[in-house]
Amino acid sequence: MSITAERKTELVKEFGRADGDTGSPEVQVAILTERITNLTDHFKTHKKDKHSRRGLLMLVSRRRRLLDYLRRVDDERYAALIKSLGIRR
Repeated sequence: MSITAERKTELVKEFGRADGDTGSPEVQVAILTERITNLTDHFKTHKKDKHSRRGLLMLVSRRRRLLDYLRRVDDERYAALIKSLGIRR
């Protein structure tokens, strides 16, 4: 269910604005999206896992807040991120 260190490094390289950038909203949203995708796959086989479902809802709301912030600050970066990650909105 968790994200591997190698995958996280790939996401930082792909979405980071500078070398080693882990704090930008783009990187944080990409990492959260990866974790959300993994949890969604987990729920296909473990339908009654309510504790992890609560964690999923918290991740989704954190990603939503970061996306709202990014949209407020820079709409072009927001649109590019949504398009590259394939998030519906």
